[in-house]
Amino acid sequence: MSAAPPVTIAALRGARLASGAVVDIAIDGDEVLAVVPAGSPLPDTAGETLDLTGYVVTAAGAEPHAHLDKSQSWDAIRPPFGDLERAIESWHAFALTLDEDDTLDRARSTALRMLASGITSVRTHVDLLRGEDALTGVRALVRLRAELDGIMDVELVALGGPTVPDAVFEAALDAGVDLVGGAPHLADDPIADLERLVALARRRDVGVDLHTDESLAGADTLAAYARLVTGWHRPRTAGHCVRLSMMPAADLTALADGIRTADIGVIALPITNLYLQGWGIDHATPRGIAPIGRLKAAGVRVAAGADNVRDPFNPVGRCDHLETASLLVSAGHLAPEEAMDAVTVGARDVMGLPFAGPVAGARADLVAVRGDSLGEVVAFASADRVVLHRGRLVSRTSVSTRTAAPATAPSPVPIGK
Repeated sequence: MSAAPPVTIAALRGARLASGAVVDIAIDGDEVLAVVPAGSPLPDTAGETLDLTGYVVTAAGAEPHAHLDKSQSWDAIRPPFGDLERAIESWHAFALTLDEDDTLDRARSTALRMLASGITSVRTHVDLLRGEDALTGVRALVRLRAELDGIMDVELVALGGPTVPDAVFEAALDAGVDLVGGAPHLADDPIADLERLVALARRRDVGVDLHTDESLAGADTLAAYARLVTGWHRPRTAGHCVRLSMMPAADLTALADGIRTADIGVIALPITNLYLQGWGIDHATPRGIAPIGRLKAAGVRVAAGADNVRDPFNPVGRCDHLETASLLVSAGHLAPEEAMDAVTVGARDVMGLPFAGPVAGARADLVAVRGDSLGEVVAFASADRVVLHRGRLVSRTSVSTRTAAPATAPSPVPIGK
């Protein structure tokens, strides 16, 4: 296909599912209409046909916890390597001079890298800033969301500390931010700040997405959070939840019961928490990743995201949900199938998005990655990808490699000669 994206797609041919089955897929508008064995007749729909022979197709990636306003600021800030406190100090100093257009440029670059990797939905926190203009980042990301309309779904969370007045949160919501966020475990009175944020969200009738218990030890806010939102009708999520990784099994089981009852979605953020946690521990350093395998087994809705990308909170990052999935396997001890679920359908679930994937009746948000199996896709993360958002091709990457051929291996020497 030579046409530049976006292109309406009617059918995908020869794609391999995570189960290993090779299928053809019919798409009608933004919905998967039919999935049949490869070579079988498909219903006629309008659009182009893509040959996906040699690709594995899954639900598109979803990023449930990003910081696009901070992304790719590492080189400008040159922060010290270190823990969460140092990262916060470095960012706050830089944010006093934050420029709206520069923020937009960095955020756009990161979002488009995500899209090319196969992420079609992003929930991003945006800081309510100190200084004279608290909404510089908000305006930048509202502009970004408008730019990406039709090719990527973007949701905004107002991230404010305990000194940010309610009026600033209100102004951010009035400017187009979707949810209330914060990090009450960092406040001098964590429960008071938690109660304030939930009350604000209830007053405005919007969802809540909180940074929660983001340390190996410290304030417990998740249990109180669960009590405050049980029975509420708006989305509620908790990101990080690092402290849970240090809890004894019996204590975690009791807390998981409360989280499940409150229907809070828990988002693990492996790359950032592997970087930020454990700096002061000189041996047997904990991994610092929310135990989403155990939480899922207890009935809690779980997901995983990449969090920060090349900013004071994480100096690396590839804008790729497959990187997150790989870390969940190696550091979180999830099977590749479970890890992939956490960054696709699980992430969409905690974000409140429609179910997507290569399933009849599902939203046609799909990513096809070159590979012979799901395990190979998670392991090698080929850059050869085809990305569909609501039934339209929005990105396609093809990589060409030329490598010197190895020398001919010597013939084996018979034993005894």
